[in-house]
Amino acid sequence: MTAQRQERNGSRSKTGFRPGITLIALLAGLAGPGLPGSAAATTERVVVNRYTGLAIEGFDPVAYFVDARPMPGLPDFESSQAGAVWRFRNEGNRASFVAHPEIYGPQFGGYDPVDLARGVTVAGNPRFFQIAGQRLYLFSREENRDSFAAEAARVLREANARWPQLEQDLAQ
Repeated sequence: MTAQRQERNGSRSKTGFRPGITLIALLAGLAGPGLPGSAAATTERVVVNRYTGLAIEGFDPVAYFVDARPMPGLPDFESSQAGAVWRFRNEGNRASFVAHPEIYGPQFGGYDPVDLARGVTVAGNPRFFQIAGQRLYLFSREENRDSFAAEAARVLREANARWPQLEQDLAQ
């Protein structure tokens, strides 16, 4: 499992747009250690599909760490936290998430850190991801994921500087 937790890039799938991601919910949790400036954790607003209420389109957030790829969660294994419904592949993944949402939940609530660094909030696509500093980051486009991989520390520094104001704007 140690090798699986090393930094990795997400699938290069060309599947694209995820409709209906405009509502947000507040997910409780605490920030944990990670890359320099990676204070963002699941304490912030989380991207939620307005039609289904699902966070990260129903993908299992723990699967990114244990399977090294996005895997759809199942309706039989759900957890609801502060208005967001999370799905998991199995009971063990659900239990891991409930015990440590700050580790397994997407950083910046699932918003793309590259876009945040530019000063805009764009929902990440669960198919474009990277594990960095033992944290999950989602990206709106494959190009953003690649840009992040090249300069993660700079992107996180800028995203963290802008995130408090952007998060506040989302709440209004």
